[in-house]
Amino acid sequence: MLLPAERPRKLLAGSWIIATKSTWSSTMSVFRPYFGKIRTPQAGDKVYKDECAFSFDNPESETGLYVCMNTFLGFGKKHVERYFKKTGNRVFLHLKRTRKEVVTEDAPTESKVTKLAIGVEGGFQTDEKKIKFEEHNSVVVLPGWETFSLPNQDLPEIVQMSVRGLLAAEDAWKMAEAAAMAGTWDGEKRLVSKHAENLLQLDNSVKVPPTGWKCEKCELTTNLWLNLTDGSILCGRKFFDGTGGNNHGVEHYQTTRYPLAVKLGTITPDGADVYSYEEDDMVDDPFLAKHLAHFGINITSMQKTEKTMIELEIDLNQKVGEWDVIQEAGSKLTPMYGPGYTGLRNLGNSCYMNSVMQVVFTIPDFQQRYVTPVDEIFDNAPFDPTSDFTVQIAKLGHGLLSGDYSKPHEGGDENVQAPPGIRPQMFKTLIGRGHHEFSTKRQQDAQEFFLHLLSELERYNRGRFNPSDCFKFRVEERVECSVSKKVKYTERYDFLLPLPVPMEAATNKEAVLAWEAKKKEMESLKRTIDPKDIVRPHIPMQSCLEMFGATEVVEGFYSSAINGHCAANKQTRLLSFPDYLVVQLKKFTVGNDWVPKKLDISLDVLQDLDLTPLRGHGMQPGEENLPESMPANTSVSLDEVMVSQLVETGFPVEVCKKAVFNSGNNGLEAAMNYIMEHMDDPDFMGTPFVPPGSERSEFKANEEAVAMVMSMGFTAAQATKALKNTDNNLERAVEWIFSHADELDKPMETEDQSAAPAQPQCRDGNGKYKLVAFISHMGASTMVGHYVCHILKEGRWVIFNDEKVALSEHPPMDLAYLYLYRRV
Repeated sequence: MLLPAERPRKLLAGSWIIATKSTWSSTMSVFRPYFGKIRTPQAGDKVYKDECAFSFDNPESETGLYVCMNTFLGFGKKHVERYFKKTGNRVFLHLKRTRKEVVTEDAPTESKVTKLAIGVEGGFQTDEKKIKFEEHNSVVVLPGWETFSLPNQDLPEIVQMSVRGLLAAEDAWKMAEAAAMAGTWDGEKRLVSKHAENLLQLDNSVKVPPTGWKCEKCELTTNLWLNLTDGSILCGRKFFDGTGGNNHGVEHYQTTRYPLAVKLGTITPDGADVYSYEEDDMVDDPFLAKHLAHFGINITSMQKTEKTMIELEIDLNQKVGEWDVIQEAGSKLTPMYGPGYTGLRNLGNSCYMNSVMQVVFTIPDFQQRYVTPVDEIFDNAPFDPTSDFTVQIAKLGHGLLSGDYSKPHEGGDENVQAPPGIRPQMFKTLIGRGHHEFSTKRQQDAQEFFLHLLSELERYNRGRFNPSDCFKFRVEERVECSVSKKVKYTERYDFLLPLPVPMEAATNKEAVLAWEAKKKEMESLKRTIDPKDIVRPHIPMQSCLEMFGATEVVEGFYSSAINGHCAANKQTRLLSFPDYLVVQLKKFTVGNDWVPKKLDISLDVLQDLDLTPLRGHGMQPGEENLPESMPANTSVSLDEVMVSQLVETGFPVEVCKKAVFNSGNNGLEAAMNYIMEHMDDPDFMGTPFVPPGSERSEFKANEEAVAMVMSMGFTAAQATKALKNTDNNLERAVEWIFSHADELDKPMETEDQSAAPAQPQCRDGNGKYKLVAFISHMGASTMVGHYVCHILKEGRWVIFNDEKVALSEHPPMDLAYLYLYRRV
């Protein structure tokens, strides 16, 4: 018998059971009609739970992220109803995350940078605090936005299984990154050398002592490399700043062809720096212990006494002195917020992309194409908008210009706020997909990415307004035979103006010479150089323009007028002036010792630019054309032995054929000089060698180029036709296809060969421009370092350093790499 005090408890328990059944039944009735559209992610399914497909909302945003429990696509709240109306999918997992700072008693320590990477262990780190996340998740059903908090045992099992699967799944961008990278790049991953397993090692009784090393050809005792074939100890290459070695190691390879060398002082039981001269890269040698033992070196007892190549690269980058100047370190920069002042977070060496995209979206053409019609673009998006280029670039443009993601923190602890700026992961993944460089986390050349972006814009804007047309201009090249005085005019299209750097035009030569002497003395005394003391050559930009427009003497030119080789005068002019002009300063070059280097100069920038003197006017009265080709019975000589020798230096065989022929078979030095002079010519590196007079013979398309064009959705015949009309140049072939849509399917043999092909028009106007943006690079090479950009907004210069956006106090335009000018 129950006591009176126990009866209410019994009644309450019963009421609870009834209420539970009622709740369960009510919940079941909500979800039952949609069981067929609720899925659990399986292996291979892509789950987008970190970023909205149409915006940069994420679980940390004010309204969180809604993940469709059928397609696993994520959406910010303002886009959920658009997607529901389009697909009928109405059940979403709502992810809401808040940050909490982790308080530790240990004082923070600044770790040493040991890797050429950003945001990875050992690399350059971001400013984020140690935090933890609190999750507030729920299931939401549209159209009534009915919400069921999680965890919730009343939810049907199919819903709970889907929730568990979504929460446990890896986000799609991480899966894609892993597939592309086969692991995160950290600046030290090296390929196994093809020479390692069967490396020749001479039985010459050479034994290497554990210390006391010196170069066998000079007195250097640092930067020494042990050749793993013959045991020679020789100094390494000379670095761009004059430090390093005297190139005796590479000279030894050129004589012996012994391929592998290990840097002495970097050997530890875990490995060492191994370089392959033939493969021209740092490599992994899995048999290093055996190779060292051949010369009496016990790898297990060795200790590191020298800096690795990674550490030297970092030191060189940071001592250049550009870092602090370009990033305006030491200045009290005022943060900027609002539309057009949104930063882009670094995804791991993605600063090159961030800088380019910030600059292009200041241009009205890009805003008109992707930002103004953003709602229309989203409404017409395919069912998977994450893989649509137009959607993702429109999303990026809207994110940068809307101001939705550029707001100052209001109240609360800034330490637990989400980082500023937006994370352009979907765009980065999409634009890099299938590209051997831009799909990785390695640092890239901003100029190369800019051209890659333009290529993608051409591809996805076929037959419609293309914003990249604002950069496009016609180039005229005039070549005059020095003997016959006959001329040849050719035209091509370009999207940027490359300006050479005439070092002899420096206006402070005496100060530079004094500084070089002082620097050499300080280096000999092993004193630290203060970047503030560096004296750079001051080069007037006007001198760069004059050098670009000057007449160039081309030796070994084949003249069809005399059926032989002679000197020619070459001149370049612009036939049209674009609305926006991108100027590339050719800072990266190859020294007399063939070592790549960056010219550390200060440019006297013209903020107001007048290109009128560079206007081309075509053939002039009294000029006579060079004949189209030489007579059919004229033979073309080509020294095949010389071609083979040149190929061994690492250049493609077709390039070597061009160099040997056009330098008149006059030796390796003449051919090498020809390569260096013409390396930047648009058709030089990527097209096969076609001897003069054979242009009209049977055309053979470059097979790799055909495959690339076909991957864009065109047929083999269309690809071949485009390549034939552009001399096998892939970039020009893609451009030709997009501008000759009406001619694609015409049979080549029935075309009127005498009619000049229709050429797409370029915008044109006066040649006066104003500087409105510039992109700067810090570091010794385009493959390492960091990029930032400065943009003129509302009459003020603003610095965009990844996610940090601030009013610029001292815009370092003299140190920039790429400049953007707007026509006045």
